[in-house]
Amino acid sequence: MSSAFSGFSGLSGRYAAALFELAEEHRQLDEVADDTVTISAILAESPDLLRLLVRPVIARDDQARAAMAVFKTAGVSALVLNFTGIVAQNHRLYALADMCNAFQALLARRRGEITATVTTAHPLGDKQSAALEQELKLAMGSKITLDLKTDAALLGGMVIRVGSRMIDSSLRTKIQRLELSLKGAA
Repeated sequence: MSSAFSGFSGLSGRYAAALFELAEEHRQLDEVADDTVTISAILAESPDLLRLLVRPVIARDDQARAAMAVFKTAGVSALVLNFTGIVAQNHRLYALADMCNAFQALLARRRGEITATVTTAHPLGDKQSAALEQELKLAMGSKITLDLKTDAALLGGMVIRVGSRMIDSSLRTKIQRLELSLKGAA
């Protein structure tokens, strides 16, 4: 494997790197990227399918047939279907969602994109998301992809994580700091 894949170790990283190399070799990076997003969405929306894929007591042929049928119906490319078949033969379908995520991370790295995880108390609107993305792009100096999450426990504000950096402007954190300063003053 080339140095482009360094940092992607572990089972999911190795499989994602292999899929990336295949997709690049066949000049299907965009198509495979779309397929990995589709598979991730299917697995996230179907807990029954996910349970079927992670259960070791279900025969691997049955798991493979079920996964292949669902993914084929969803319009997944032949390259990704073949990859899924190999993953199934190797008893690794339980890690398929992680493989898809690792593939997306490899592609983002290749394209020079940075993912920012933004957690807010309430969902952001389209205009707010676009403005935040633009501000982060200016601050980071590269293309930013937002991974938006909500956590009502924040009360308000947001927490932004980009790589190892974190900006926490949530009300929860501000209240905690205020409580600590008041305890220190007493």
